[in-house]
Formats: sequence, C-alpha cells, structure tokens
Amino acid sequence: MGGNETIVSLDIGTSKVRAIIGEVNNGSIHIVGVGAADSEGIRKGAIVDIDQTVDSIRSAVEHAERMVSIQIDEVYVGISGNHISLLTSHGVVAVANDDREIGEDDIDRVLQAAKVIALPPEREIIGVVPKQFVVDGLEGIQDPRGMIGVRLEVEAIIITGAKSSIHNLRRVVEKADLKVLGLILMPLAAGNLTLSKDEKTIGTVLVDIGAGSTTIAVFENGTIVATSTLPIGGDLITSDISIGLHTQMEHAERVKLKFGCAQSELAAMDQTFKVPRIGSNSEKDFTQVDLTGIIEPRVQEIFQLIRSEVFHMGYGNTPGGYVLTGGTVSMPGLLGVAQKELATSVRVATPEYIGVRDPSYTSGVGIITQMIKMHKQRAATGTSSKPSSAKKQQRSDQPGWFERFKNWLSEYI
Repeated sequence: MGGNETIVSLDIGTSKVRAIIGEVNNGSIHIVGVGAADSEGIRKGAIVDIDQTVDSIRSAVEHAERMVSIQIDEVYVGISGNHISLLTSHGVVAVANDDREIGEDDIDRVLQAAKVIALPPEREIIGVVPKQFVVDGLEGIQDPRGMIGVRLEVEAIIITGAKSSIHNLRRVVEKADLKVLGLILMPLAAGNLTLSKDEKTIGTVLVDIGAGSTTIAVFENGTIVATSTLPIGGDLITSDISIGLHTQMEHAERVKLKFGCAQSELAAMDQTFKVPRIGSNSEKDFTQVDLTGIIEPRVQEIFQLIRSEVFHMGYGNTPGGYVLTGGTVSMPGLLGVAQKELATSVRVATPEYIGVRDPSYTSGVGIITQMIKMHKQRAATGTSSKPSSAKKQQRSDQPGWFERFKNWLSEYI
C-alpha cells in the first residue's frame, strides 16, 4: 500500500452487501479492494433480521480484507430508505476572527446553527448539506473560506431519518465488530459521483434501481433537493419470472442474470435455456423471447411508477432528464425501455474506477469520493489529515492524526 491511507465504505443492500476499499494517494482515489456477500436479513432495503445481516456484513468485509491484506476496523456506512426526509434550514453567526476573515470555525458554527430545528422525538439528524452561504448579504457563495465579512449565513438542507432505522443500522455494523465513522446519504453520494456540475445545477433526477427498492433523488441548484424511495426493484422482475416459468426464485434469478432482456426487439429466439418446474422433476425449455415477454411489461411498469413519483414530487420537467444507476439497470434493453417510458433524455451512470465499473457499485464508490471531497475542503485550511478507516496488518496504530477529522465529522454526519 506504500504508506497511503485508506477509506472503506459499506453499502448494505437488499441483494448484496458491498465493502469497498479506496486508497487515497495525494488526493487521488484508487479502488484497491472490493468485497461482496449475499444479503440476508434485508427486505426491500430494511433490516428485518439483525443476526443474518451481521453475518452478511462480516462476509463482505472479510472478502475485501483478503484482497488487499488489510484489517478493516472502521467504515462509512450508506443510508437510504423511505424514512429519509429533507428539510430546509437557515443559520446565522457573527465572524469570530478579529481580522474578519472567515475560517473553518465560522463555517462549523454556522452549520451547527442551521441544525437547531424542532424535530419530533422519533426523528434524528443524519447530516447537513449547504445550499449556499451568504456573507454580509452577498448570496450565491459556495465556499466562503478566506473571505472578509462580519455576518455569515447559510441556507442548508437538513437530512433526517427515523431513529429506529438509524439505530438498527448502526447496531448491525457495530455487532460485526466495526466502528461507524459516519452515516452517508447514498443518493447524495451517488449524485456527487455521477452527475456533472451542470446536471446538478439545471435539475436532474438520479434513479438508483436496486433489488428491493428504487431510490429517487432530485438535484437542483447544485445540491440534492428531494428524495423518495419506492418499494420496487429487480426482485419484482425475478418474482414475475418465477411465476411465469413455474420455477423457484433461485432459478428465476439465475436465468434473469444470464438471459434477461428488457426489450423485445433485442431478444433472440436461438437463446434457449432449461429451468426445473415447481412440483415436478422435469425441466422445460424456454427462449429469451419467452423470458423477455415476462420482463418487459414489469420494467415498463417500474419506469411508469418512477415517472409518476417524480411528477408527484413536483419535478416532472427537469431539464437534465434522468440518470440511472443500481444493479438492475445493467440488464440489456432496460435503457431503451426507460427512454420510451420517461420520454426524455436518459443515461446510465457507472463508476469509472477499475474493479467497480458496474452500476451496482455507484453508491459505495460515491461514499468514498464524498469523504475525499470533504477532506480536501478541510485540508485546504490545514485543519485535517488524510482520513483512514482501515490499517495495514502488522502496523502500529497512529493515534491522534485523524482524530480531529473524525471528531468534526461526527458532528455533521
């Protein structure tokens, strides 16, 4: 590893748990290890069995550890779900320095001021995202560090979630013998990774289609402004295949991954396969055309529901169109169906790092890139060192040098 530090993200999904190790080298990111395990104990994105989820986390982390011979002790954990909500808030402070130069402490204080809001007892603040800073009445400032002023304000998005969901998520990770350095909103992390500055400014809808749920996030004016989660995903397609072919779910999932196609124009009659029938010892032959006849209507329905939800959220005519990610969007023909049903520009986003060039890794890689971005902002003022959530085996710990960054982060994430 050459003395470089590492960050580990943990993406606990309905079908897979993914642990991704990113190496930080002079501000650049390299994905050096990936561990994945079948997700047990998760249904439609929610934890329903603590012990099974813990076992899945341990398996994914151990797989990642073996790839690069490091010991993972600390992770940044992705969070999403229909319990997440966004609130707008406003914070105001007086610049503390005698020379009126805005520093890191002033930004920390104004973000803390924005977090002072009334919340129901069952809700908890997960993070705060600045929309813009205002210095002595001057609006539209993205980074006020080094500016001169007397009054510093911030317009921010406050991310909140259900305490029970947050505590259960922390509990499964801690029971897997890992320390949670921070909870990161996955749609925000994925958007910061996949969307360009222009896309986030003019208005774009990011859709993450997983196995058990679909997360919709709307970006506008440079940041996330709305999010929603639908209880639909790739598992619905698998269920339809299981019913249509009269076979078990595990066989339906296998043929979906190997022969699945979402668009009838792309299906081939000469692509054939056998599946065992429920209640019989015999197998039956099917073609890819047969399979597509089952898949295509469900995929059409999924995008119709997505479009309806986006209109319901009030963002039906975003100029940037839709960006798709998540494991389900890898299916051949799915992009074509999406373009027809959504009737606007649509593209698929994939991480551009070696080893994770698959839409299913977008959220996990996005968490790592977001933490690096936060570090760079802090490092510009000389107030933090490189973040680390893993350490080399047979290497002594280096306490103190990262504690300041972690302590700061725990206040905002």
